[in-house]
Amino acid sequence: MLRIQNITYSVQGRPLIVDASAVIPTGHKVGLVGRNGTGKTTLFGLIRGELTLEGGDIRLPRRARIGGVSQEVPGSDVSLIDTVLAADTERAALMAEAEKATDGARIADIQTRLSDIDAWSAEARAASILKGLGFDDTEQRQPCSDFSGGWRMRVALAGVLFSQPDLLLLDEPTNYLDLEGALWLENYLGRYPHTVIIVSHDRALLNRAVGGILHLEDRKLTFYQGNYDAFAAARAARLAGAAAENRKIEARRAHLQTYVDRFRYSASKAVQAQSRLKMIAKLKPITTPQEAALKRFTFPKPEELSPPIVSLENVAVGYDGKAVLSRLNLRIDQDDRIALLGKNGQGKSTLSKLLSGRLDALEGRITTSNKLRVGYFAQHQVEELHTDETPLEHIQRLRPTETPSKLRARLGGFGIGVEQADTTVGRLSGGQKARLSLMLATLDAPHMLILDEPTNHLDIESREALVDALTDYTGAVILVSHDMHLLSMVADRLWLVKGGRVAPYEDDLAAYRKLLLSTDKPAKAAKPVVVKRAGRDEIAALRANVRKCDERVSKLNVMRDKLAKKLADPALYEDGKLGEMEVWQKKYAEVMNGLDRAEEMWMAAQEKLDLAKA
Repeated sequence: MLRIQNITYSVQGRPLIVDASAVIPTGHKVGLVGRNGTGKTTLFGLIRGELTLEGGDIRLPRRARIGGVSQEVPGSDVSLIDTVLAADTERAALMAEAEKATDGARIADIQTRLSDIDAWSAEARAASILKGLGFDDTEQRQPCSDFSGGWRMRVALAGVLFSQPDLLLLDEPTNYLDLEGALWLENYLGRYPHTVIIVSHDRALLNRAVGGILHLEDRKLTFYQGNYDAFAAARAARLAGAAAENRKIEARRAHLQTYVDRFRYSASKAVQAQSRLKMIAKLKPITTPQEAALKRFTFPKPEELSPPIVSLENVAVGYDGKAVLSRLNLRIDQDDRIALLGKNGQGKSTLSKLLSGRLDALEGRITTSNKLRVGYFAQHQVEELHTDETPLEHIQRLRPTETPSKLRARLGGFGIGVEQADTTVGRLSGGQKARLSLMLATLDAPHMLILDEPTNHLDIESREALVDALTDYTGAVILVSHDMHLLSMVADRLWLVKGGRVAPYEDDLAAYRKLLLSTDKPAKAAKPVVVKRAGRDEIAALRANVRKCDERVSKLNVMRDKLAKKLADPALYEDGKLGEMEVWQKKYAEVMNGLDRAEEMWMAAQEKLDLAKA
């Protein structure tokens, strides 16, 4: 159990966490959420003992091992698989000692302990983790120096997952993963045998991989039972309750103030007026959680072009004369919202560069509208900003004739305020840099916007603002992202990049997720299949099963709606009802889990029926 008791910590005299408390039971998977800058990473440093508390206490069981990813693996000559194996320091030490030990009793102790920690299956487990994070068998034997920083961060993540600490602290682990790696991690964390606390702005991950939310806001910690959606519902109800109470207080204040204004200078009413002034002073507003004004993105709207805006005929593209993708026959219209799917290294970024004009075709024909403007955002562009210049200076270089007030208004449309506009980029947060890069990418009101992992470093509120902006945007969107929530809210077409080709993926994202997770399971040898047409009785039984599954889903949906209504009741969040609130939140989480399982059973039953009828 992790027990945080009344902790306080300041940064340069500014209180960041004040008298905060929380309890995380052993084995729980918890998402740590809060707006950027509230102190989530600092809290991890306090838990690890890297920072010194000003007050309070953080307690863990004796000998509990804490693990996390703080930096990338160095670029050494050690292979990936050996680097991951070395992360389990106890196993590595025992294996080294076993080679030198001469005392019989000690050798027996070493072998017993190696057996206890399942040391002999270690290499297979390490290889499985590396594969899940995107490294094939050949790459696992290559030295770390062969890989870039982002890939070495994956190796560091593989190492900490392999070592299985008692408390696993993960700070935005999906920032350096693709969609496939993020889905694998989500599934892996659900099976992780120890306690996990994960800082993430990935809503899908927080809905599937955790069973509790620890919210850091107003310098305090609040624990919510259930996944992110349950937390969001409970918090929205809490805000609504506080707002309603504040309206009552303001109405009371106005009524008292009317009396004071009327009789303040009346000799006969002076005492009563003073009494009411004291009553006004005692009317304190209910403290609500800090609510940053939703920092919306404001994308300029382009004029409409005749379709298609881009057409590819038998196009090949690659590097140094060698094709990565070929036989591309694609069409893009201005109202398209296209998500690019496919494992890392298949060519998603190559296709993005081709469409953006950053890479020429090796063969074939590309036809574009004469007036076509393309906006392009990729993570490397954030890193290429001029760190010694301010955001205002960045945009002044591109719009030298515009007035400073208009330039500041442009920056404000992307949530970059007055203070940030005059701050050098090197001192801005990752989210602020991403906002600046997005503004620069859309400055010319592009007809097609290509976004390659746009949500890295954006908090959940900013991601929701991006969804709204893309929904309102009147140009085409080509999107590469590991954020399943963003993809599901924005994309209406899916293209699968695989095996050197790009083709429409006719199923939905849920099916793609299921397909990816199923490939993690060991393949079984194929057996001859004898096709036997189902009889009427069998089909009737299958139909009955589908109906039962459908009824179960319907009942659970009704239960979910009733519980959501209960959680939205402000009275549930009054003082003294903490225990009752937690009970209802737990029930909601249980129903949501049951609904997921029921929907899976319904899909399986429907598939069986479809096969039987074929």
